[in-house]
Amino acid sequence: MATITLKDDVTGKAVQMPVLEPTYGHPVVDIGKLAKEFGYFTYDPGFMSTASCQSTITYLDGDKGELMYRGYPIEQLAEQCNFLEVCYLLLYGELPSAEKKELFETSIARHNRIRENLRRFFYGFNHDAHPMAMMAAVVSSLSAFFHDRLDIHDYEHRMVTARRLIAKMPTIAAACYKHSIGDPAIYPRDDLSYTGNLLYMMFSLPGKRYEVDPIAEHALDVLFTLHADHEQNASTSTVRLAGSSGTNPYAAIAAGITCLWGPAHGGANEAVLRMLDQIGDIKNVDGFMAKVKDKNSNVRLMGFGHRVYKNFDPRAKIIKEICHQILDSYGHDPRLDLAMRLEEIALSDDYFIERKLYPNVDFYSGIIYSALKIPVEMFTVMFAIARTAGWITHWMEMITEKDQKIGRPRQLYIGQMRRDVTSMQERD
Repeated sequence: MATITLKDDVTGKAVQMPVLEPTYGHPVVDIGKLAKEFGYFTYDPGFMSTASCQSTITYLDGDKGELMYRGYPIEQLAEQCNFLEVCYLLLYGELPSAEKKELFETSIARHNRIRENLRRFFYGFNHDAHPMAMMAAVVSSLSAFFHDRLDIHDYEHRMVTARRLIAKMPTIAAACYKHSIGDPAIYPRDDLSYTGNLLYMMFSLPGKRYEVDPIAEHALDVLFTLHADHEQNASTSTVRLAGSSGTNPYAAIAAGITCLWGPAHGGANEAVLRMLDQIGDIKNVDGFMAKVKDKNSNVRLMGFGHRVYKNFDPRAKIIKEICHQILDSYGHDPRLDLAMRLEEIALSDDYFIERKLYPNVDFYSGIIYSALKIPVEMFTVMFAIARTAGWITHWMEMITEKDQKIGRPRQLYIGQMRRDVTSMQERD
């Protein structure tokens, strides 16, 4: 094993630290003994240079613009596999055979309903409650209904929990939407696909037949595949950290949902639509971009750039194609013209090129959701449905690590020095 020597210039002490070699990416220095050997901790706000775990699930190369699930490029998975195949891949490590695919889809269909007493939970929410608030609460409450299968050290319990979560998320999401508009919740159908069922439960009405549009069904399926996992992002890291305490997986996933709710994470596509609406007309694009470049304007270009990707987000290329397909079928959205003009400027202007501000996954997805009549407040809910597959897979990987321990980051304390409590009369 390769090592790197760390030397304390004050004491002269030198210690060799192991260097862990990845399949892809940067080698990682194991600094686990740094505090013991030197008496130092590391300081890394936002974990910009810290590997918090080892993982076999997802790899992304931000410089090259590559994303792989279990070694498979995202472009191939989006084109050749459906979302449930990708879920199977994440959970089991390999793509399913035809027989295993059928068994997995049957299992998901068997678990896609929610119990009536759980359905009554929605009556306790105000009609204008945010769908993400309802989703986090309902998912967390699942542990009260399935507490007989919550031995986190039992493989079968973990796998049935994973299937239950993946299966029930569209049903919960649709129920959140129906509650928000005052419509009765709709039961899923066994003859529909995963995304077909979601559309059916969201937009069908009692007594009125609803036909699922295969174009919309396919678009959602691809979007879910692209959002299924993305390495150690904020919500996935939250699931891992929450799960490291030994809490039940439903609580850990609920923690991931609440993290995803943040506008800097799952709410970015909503911000893109607000930006496009603010621009309003294509004649205003050049002026808007000038404000973006003006550091005193506080105007931000939403949907461009990424914490990791310093090249094209590979998911954005796929979503752009899906966006055109949807609008060809559902009618043109003038916001697409604005989006394409913004992209054209960003890819040709030195200001944006130097800063590597390329379109990311959020740039076109909001236009797709809007065309499908999915309201803005449901955008992050769509994200949560897809990301559940990645969350529960990472949770299972974390639980089975040989050196698994509760997460406990260190800190750099810069507060008051020790002082004594004074009497009330002596205080200012």
